[in-house]
Amino acid sequence: MHREGHLDDVYWALRVGLGSTAFLAGLDKFTDLLTHWEKYLAPQVREKLPVSGKTFMYGVGVIEMLIGLGILSNKPRLASYAASAWLLSIAGNLALNGDYDIAVRDVNMAIAAYALARSEGRRRQSEEREYFAEDSALEAA
Repeated sequence: MHREGHLDDVYWALRVGLGSTAFLAGLDKFTDLLTHWEKYLAPQVREKLPVSGKTFMYGVGVIEMLIGLGILSNKPRLASYAASAWLLSIAGNLALNGDYDIAVRDVNMAIAAYALARSEGRRRQSEEREYFAEDSALEAA
């Protein structure tokens, strides 16, 4: 139980940290309070966009807020996998733009999101085993 308690702490730290960061970064795409997000669009990406950089960033913001809410919801597994893929795509764009330091950070966050998705699967399996063990114990009594 002691080990499980530590794993639960890690699980919740990842879930709250990644979920709230994704949501707040998405929200900031509409205000640019943290940074001017368009500056991170690689020229190769910007020239292929069918919309302006600002409009594209609004779309990015909506996606990030949905992913953040998904991670903070009752079933964060799918949203965590989505966050991992999303962060890797952002890291690719950042590398094209020469923002290698930020790209590396986003790769690390992608790994953390992947770890969260994997731990969510294990957590659900553990909860199901506990439920069925309790159910069997009640039937035996």
